[in-house]
Amino acid sequence: MDKDNNLLLERITINPDVMVGKPTIRGLRITVEQVLKALSAGIT
Repeated sequence: MDKDNNLLLERITINPDVMVGKPTIRGLRITVEQVLKALSAGIT
């Protein structure tokens, strides 16, 4: 499971110039927060 977690974490980036420095999905302007909120609302 460690390997899977590392692969997922490699997709998260933090750049102060993108989305006010919030963690985002690499290469996109979608925040991790947006993804988690969508998942919690039942969106797959």
